[in-house]
Amino acid sequence: MLDRIKACLPSLAPAEQRVGQLVLADPRAFANLPVTELADRAHVSKPTVVRFCRSVGYDGLSDFKLKLAGSVSEGVPFIHRSVDADDKTSDIAVKVIDNTVAAFLKYRNDASSFALENAAKALAATQKTKHRIEFYGVGNSGIVAQDAQHKFFRLGVNAIAYSDGHMQVMSASMLQPGDCAVIISNSGRTRDLMDACDIARKQGATTIVITASGSPLASAGHIHLTADHPEGYDKYSPMVSRLLHLLIIDILATTVALRIGEALQPALRDMKKNLSSKRYT
Repeated sequence: MLDRIKACLPSLAPAEQRVGQLVLADPRAFANLPVTELADRAHVSKPTVVRFCRSVGYDGLSDFKLKLAGSVSEGVPFIHRSVDADDKTSDIAVKVIDNTVAAFLKYRNDASSFALENAAKALAATQKTKHRIEFYGVGNSGIVAQDAQHKFFRLGVNAIAYSDGHMQVMSASMLQPGDCAVIISNSGRTRDLMDACDIARKQGATTIVITASGSPLASAGHIHLTADHPEGYDKYSPMVSRLLHLLIIDILATTVALRIGEALQPALRDMKKNLSSKRYT
């Protein structure tokens, strides 16, 4: 959670930055002090304290303090353990698994249920009205976009995924109000994805971005689903961030499926039945 605040600081207003610095200086005290005291210590107004909490992805001061207190007391650590050239296979396995588990636990504590709820509502509404959901990503994020398309088309959604920048721009230009574009990026700084997001938004589509806090893409969409994970790109490709993105997609697909309810079951049964002939008995 503190890593997330650090990443967001440069993009915040000066007054909100002072609140963030107060959190980083003493997170335990911040979680326990009343809003009046927090405002006095940061030399800001009480509404600024609340705005800061929302700017970094939480529902408000109460939600922020609850997550902060849980993070501090539980001590869920994010320990980045780089894989070294002389590691044994057993060491590599432990490091990779520990790194992934720590990232998932961190996301569990940091995730904004408000943002996830808004994203699920938008996607479910798009499915109900038979509009389009498009998933955009490049590189590793393109793989996540394909997985998202695979999950959502089974829900009766008119879904498609694009990993080519030119196709993303062309397809975003054809979107309309009622459609959804889900843009996935680890860095949040890929020019093609930024262009596609801007075009989709201008066309009236709802834009959902899955990316790092404080990135240009984070503020470009209607709904931001934060996925923060500082990885060593000089050592290996960003695997954990990809797994985080897949986790977020799975949460959204599961939530939308439950919103659709029983109406979805006959189609899924028929699909399973039709696929049975593709397997050896």
